[in-house]
Amino acid sequence: MGKGIYEFEEITDLKDMLKKSVKKYGDEDAFKFKTDEPGKFRIITYKEFIGQVNALGTTLINLGLKDKKIAVISENRYEWGVAYLATVCGTGIVVPLDRALPENEIKSLIERSGVEVIFYSKKYDEIMEHIKKAGTTKLKYYISMDLKKEQNKVLSLYELVEKGEKLLEDGDKRFVEAKIDAEKMSIMLFTSGTTSISKAVALSHKNICTNLQDIASMFDVNPNDTFLSFLPLHHTFESTVGFLYPIYAGACIAYCDGVKHLAENIKEYQITVMISVPILYENMYRKVLRGIAKKGKLEKFQKGLKISGFLRKFLHIDIRRKIFSEIHELLGGKVRLFINGAAALDPQVEKGFNDIGINMAQGYGLTETSPVLAAGNGQPKYSRNGSVGRAFPSVELKIDEPDENGIGEIIAKADSVMLEYYENEEATKEAIVNGWFHTGDLGYLDKDGYLYITGRKKTVIVLKNGKNIFPEEIEALIGRIDGVKESFVYGVPSTNSDDKESKINAEIVYDEERIKEILGDVDEEKIKEYMWEHIKKINKTMPPYKYIREIIVTKEELIKTTTQKVKRHEEIKKVLGK
Repeated sequence: MGKGIYEFEEITDLKDMLKKSVKKYGDEDAFKFKTDEPGKFRIITYKEFIGQVNALGTTLINLGLKDKKIAVISENRYEWGVAYLATVCGTGIVVPLDRALPENEIKSLIERSGVEVIFYSKKYDEIMEHIKKAGTTKLKYYISMDLKKEQNKVLSLYELVEKGEKLLEDGDKRFVEAKIDAEKMSIMLFTSGTTSISKAVALSHKNICTNLQDIASMFDVNPNDTFLSFLPLHHTFESTVGFLYPIYAGACIAYCDGVKHLAENIKEYQITVMISVPILYENMYRKVLRGIAKKGKLEKFQKGLKISGFLRKFLHIDIRRKIFSEIHELLGGKVRLFINGAAALDPQVEKGFNDIGINMAQGYGLTETSPVLAAGNGQPKYSRNGSVGRAFPSVELKIDEPDENGIGEIIAKADSVMLEYYENEEATKEAIVNGWFHTGDLGYLDKDGYLYITGRKKTVIVLKNGKNIFPEEIEALIGRIDGVKESFVYGVPSTNSDDKESKINAEIVYDEERIKEILGDVDEEKIKEYMWEHIKKINKTMPPYKYIREIIVTKEELIKTTTQKVKRHEEIKKVLGK
């Protein structure tokens, strides 16, 4: 188990969290989002937000929905949060659905989960009409986040809030005084993957609240902070760390208009904290470096790094934000903390952001663990470059059956570990053995307890001579080549019976725009030659059994889940033409 840094408020459940947050932060800004009037924001205080949660929850109970399953699907927006907490804090079980799924998969998850109500935005109007006509679900109520009034038997979230406010005024306390059983399933989350193989993860208030307290013990977030909500809210990383945690800590949440508007949103909302995935941070950092080089300031930048590094290390003077003020201004001037999750970040990018004065924190976890198991907070004293940090205070981590290098499967025991895979006893027994949750991830712990991820158990390439190759490790090296968008490393069995080793090949997805800047208007053969020259340099840094033998170059993106994880089995079928 790790050790916390900061004191934190103890909470028993999410309802308790809301009560304590409104008491401490009632008049503070909880949410900030755009209105139809250009340049004007709508500000929602904690009092206003929790008042609307209580009102909506009261109406839901009045509709006879106590202990029922209620789904939520939309882009990231304020109403998503109201619907989520109005369900989970006294009404029933919330089922967040993946906003990027096609119609047939949304329908399948609604059927599988047995939800009786769904909150949705206008983007899903047509899909909901089709589902209603099909009549194969248990849905009784369709609730729009956009309609101002009920229309064609579709209820309006706004009207339900208004009705709830009247019910509360008349003394209806069924929701506000509802008792929460913190140990039973209150949240059902589907793992990424097609609906036939995705599993329903059953989480409780205790699971989530344990994680919130652990996060608070590691990070110093307060009412002066504004988070940018960017990753999909149905994903537990965003819903716990980017939605519930800011509410717990009294911070403000602003909503991103999409990846193309990211830089603009960071500036206009004066963002201080952001949660995202490696591909975004890596692209952001490389763009910063290219911008510096274009202006002919690379030498000055490198000199600044040496000076600030010296002052911090030997004199404990931190002038990073002053030296690199130009870069900070490009990011709005307020950003102080980036939190990375979902996959390992290139250590060079992690170090790069820390060197210029933006704490780059790494975390590790899974949907099944609510989600975070370990984290570093970006501060040198509590982080190691390339590591995902130490186990949280409530988490016990072990490496199962480590090899000669200490690498084995990461297993965990904690109150944040899921209750079960809903209605899937076999999968639950396979995942939780003698109280230990088997993550399926491979890694090792250093002497100070810092965790390093090496890859997925299912993706490791085992050579005939028994050596293991972690494709993610080689992909990280390929990702540093200028002009590479992403890559996929895979093993191809050798056809030579005398050859004990499989061939390691790589598919490289190039960035068309960047390649044109580097090479001009060239064909794919020239791009392949350019990439191969860099691959040869990478090979020189590795033992021969890890050498990349062949490459494919393409501008076609890799096949991914909606949470941007590569579907490796599908990608290898595509590459090998099977």
